Amino acid sequence: MQFIDDAEFQVAIDLDNGGRISSIKWREMEFTVPFRGHVLTNGWYPMAPWAGRVKEGLISSPSGEVHQLPTNIDPPHAIHGFGFVSSWQDIGPGRSLLQLPKPYLGATVEQRIEVLDDAIRWSLEYDDNGCDIPVWMGLHPWFARDLGVGGSAEIEFSAGKMLKRGSDGMPTGELITPPAPPWDDAFTDIKGVPAVVWEGVARIDIECDAPWWVVYTEDSDGVCVEPQTAPPDAANLKISGENYIEALFVFSGD
Repeated sequence: MQFIDDAEFQVAIDLDNGGRISSIKWREMEFTVPFRGHVLTNGWYPMAPWAGRVKEGLISSPSGEVHQLPTNIDPPHAIHGFGFVSSWQDIGPGRSLLQLPKPYLGATVEQRIEVLDDAIRWSLEYDDNGCDIPVWMGLHPWFARDLGVGGSAEIEFSAGKMLKRGSDGMPTGELITPPAPPWDDAFTDIKGVPAVVWEGVARIDIECDAPWWVVYTEDSDGVCVEPQTAPPDAANLKISGENYIEALFVFSGD
């Protein structure tokens, strides 16, 4: 475990449980969803070396070689990379390193989590070390729906386009105008700064220049607003991602 105790923030990072932020307390309020029996649905965790689902777990390198990714967590698809189910190496305060397994063998991901005066800066950086398999990354915060005081979490989010999903739930590559929520979808052409608001108590503005965001509002215990360098199944949609992502989660009273 790593712990950061700085003024109004108390942060716990569980390196053996996916490098995830298992607890964020600000002004004594808990903002993460606790463990609920499944690795996908708690904490704030890194998504690397891919974010979202990969259809049937199949991904190809530029040379045309097809690689099979693990599909045991969300069959028949691979989901959210290796990071959130791996043990990370402690390499300094708020810093951790993941040595990736096959087919990304040799590549690494470094995670950095830093507490500022009123914000948390969270970043992931991928080093391919010669691996040529496509990479795209993301940040998956599970914001607690209720803080025990004030209103329940509401999302401030606006985007110009959303990826249409097929009958299998996977993105088709077609961009459409976003419908009204609830959502479990990938968006681009983001307008303004996304935020999560607990009326009368707190808000978190998420400052990030990521071109894609996934928003999930269909859970009674939490909501997810996830910046990503590319959408789910990006490699099969021929959409390129980046090897670095950084977001600033700015806390304030509402």
